[in-house]
Amino acid sequence: METRTHTPTTGVYPATDDYAHAIEVRHPSRFLFVAGTMGLDTDGVPGPSLTEQLDLIWRNLRTILAAADMTVDNIVRLTSYLRDASYAEENARARTEALGGRRIPTTAIVAETLTEDWLVEIEIVAAA
Repeated sequence: METRTHTPTTGVYPATDDYAHAIEVRHPSRFLFVAGTMGLDTDGVPGPSLTEQLDLIWRNLRTILAAADMTVDNIVRLTSYLRDASYAEENARARTEALGGRRIPTTAIVAETLTEDWLVEIEIVAAA
């Protein structure tokens, strides 16, 4: 599989350093669509803070990816659902760190989660 990042510099608003407008996936042999993943521990208990929930989310995503013989390097699309807009900066930092600075198309949406103590939910698409 080959990927190419497309972030035009004219004719569209500029992308920031932490995301790309698009990724082209050439010749993938498989895709993995991961449901919204929350910051819950193995007992289904949410972390008490945003930082802890983000750590748990990325741990959970790595486990799900590993089950499909993939890593965070296979992520080609990410959507974050934030309970509050004030979580955007910390969420972006956690994503950038988890991806090792690799830029991918990403969207953050402010939404009411099903349970009040679920602060963020992240869904991904991965390709190999």
